[in-house]
Amino acid sequence: MSEVITECLNQNTINIDLLDSIGIVKKINDEDKIVAFAVEREINNIAKAIDLISEQFLSGGRLIYFGAGTSGRLGILDASECPPTFSVDSQMVQGIMAGGDTAFRTPVEGAEDDFELGEKDAEILTENDIAVVISASGNPKYLLGVLSKANEKNVKTIAVTCNSNARIIDEATMTICVEVGPEVIAGSSRMKAGTAQKMILNMLSTGSMIKIGKTYKNLMIDLNPTNEKLKDRAIRIVAQIANATHAKAFEVLQKCNWEVKTAVVSIMKNIDIEPARIELKRHNGILRKVLNEKDVV
Repeated sequence: MSEVITECLNQNTINIDLLDSIGIVKKINDEDKIVAFAVEREINNIAKAIDLISEQFLSGGRLIYFGAGTSGRLGILDASECPPTFSVDSQMVQGIMAGGDTAFRTPVEGAEDDFELGEKDAEILTENDIAVVISASGNPKYLLGVLSKANEKNVKTIAVTCNSNARIIDEATMTICVEVGPEVIAGSSRMKAGTAQKMILNMLSTGSMIKIGKTYKNLMIDLNPTNEKLKDRAIRIVAQIANATHAKAFEVLQKCNWEVKTAVVSIMKNIDIEPARIELKRHNGILRKVLNEKDVV
């Protein structure tokens, strides 16, 4: 097997241990600047992946992230942010990592090398789901086990990696490969590779949620206001979209159990809460369609 690029020595940081703190920070920052441009080179594949995920969502499917180590933790992080951000069920986007929940905080020895464990964890998948396997090297046997079971179940898969020679590429339906080059510290793929993966997962979940109507313009209209900060945001969003006072937005939000879209429709169409919910359901929850607005580019 050819050497994984994240394991190679980075000549730009070869003497980083001789630098003072500001020198260390500058070196890391210079390397981080590479990441966004590397991600940019894969925007077409990222867009295709968003289309694939949103299609599965509309078919009642789920997005399941699989990873080991840092990659697994990033998948769990992205999945955990979806319910409060978009008011989706916690089962709709999930993160599973080699070694289970224990491995999120404490490394589980040998988990990423366990092909059978990957197969076992992938049993959760159904044909309507989509599996995203995440790995800097793209070679963990755990993920190969996930892909084997996914293929057996006829599940669409997306490989996210930073290595063009990754073994997961050969097994996945499609690939997003962002080559960020050698790490600041050789082998520390939590750094540039991890940053690239975080950027990609942000795009995949956010883009697919936008495609199924979870935003209006660039506003978070399906947020779940579970604390004072989010309730304040909900009031401001309703007031802004419906051109209403904050007092009016607060009043209607209280009546509709803090459903932002319902409140907007109720105010703008001057109808009660239940008819507003019916209107939203009739238009698959897409606020622009309820308000009969044309697409804005």
